[in-house]
Amino acid sequence: MTDLKQVLNDIAAVLVDRPEEIVIEEETLGDEVTLYLSVAAGDMGKVIGKNGRIAKAIRTVMKAAASTSGRRVNVEIVDKE
Repeated sequence: MTDLKQVLNDIAAVLVDRPEEIVIEEETLGDEVTLYLSVAAGDMGKVIGKNGRIAKAIRTVMKAAASTSGRRVNVEIVDKE
């Protein structure tokens, strides 16, 4: 089974300048998984991209990774609190 949290971490780590500040929280409800991704404030634009294109690409790759294990995934990009 694919570890979706690790896949998202690997994708985000390549995009940001400070990969040690990546925090991913997971919420599971049946076959649906919601992953909350937060990065350093200076890296937020790098994971969102111009007009949200990077964020959309991340969500597309994550949906493909989740489909191999018969699950659904949502990726939310949030500010650190």
